[in-house]
Amino acid sequence: MSVKENLLAVKRQLPQGTELVAVSKFHPVDVVMQAYEAGQRIFGENRAQELVAKAPQMPDDICWHFIGHLQTNKVRQIIPYVSMIQSVDSVRLLQLINKEAQRIGRTVDVLLQLHVAQEEAKSGFAVDELLTVLTLGEMDGLEAVRIRGLMAMASLTEDEQQIEREFALVQHTFDVVKEEFFADANDFDQISMGMSHDWPIAVRHGSTLVRVGTAIFGPREY
Repeated sequence: MSVKENLLAVKRQLPQGTELVAVSKFHPVDVVMQAYEAGQRIFGENRAQELVAKAPQMPDDICWHFIGHLQTNKVRQIIPYVSMIQSVDSVRLLQLINKEAQRIGRTVDVLLQLHVAQEEAKSGFAVDELLTVLTLGEMDGLEAVRIRGLMAMASLTEDEQQIEREFALVQHTFDVVKEEFFADANDFDQISMGMSHDWPIAVRHGSTLVRVGTAIFGPREY
């Protein structure tokens, strides 16, 4: 099947209120353009260098989401291009994004990355850590970032019950954070979770953004 056919097949299965982030990392511009021409506008990249190289070659109406671990020394490079940074995993990074966005006079949407997977390699705030940081007000008063919700990855496992538990924890944490810290923020409304192999489970637990690459573009071109 073509990129267009794959894309439309995924989109047809998504419920209303859930958007597709087409993960274009490691795929060349001509392949990514096939998804754009099929109507896709939200694309996800996980390496600053690749995002900065691709974005100027692609149409201006694309919403670029940064979805990988973001090193602090790469923030300045991507700020002009990104609509959303999904992978904010520290207060320091959030403050730096705010500073760089202020510097060029724009506001950037962000998601706070939650660590719920079994793998130690995954980044993100532990649930208790995130609640503590928010309680202490360490994310308050940042004028150039808009905290839109949470992002998470489940463990890479065949055990669907484990994935189910992890996504349920994200959904519960979102509800708690919304109620306690963002009750008046109508735009705190996003949960990004679910990838090519587990997005249907994520959708059952309230995911509003699914990050799908392989099911659309095929295996990565390294």
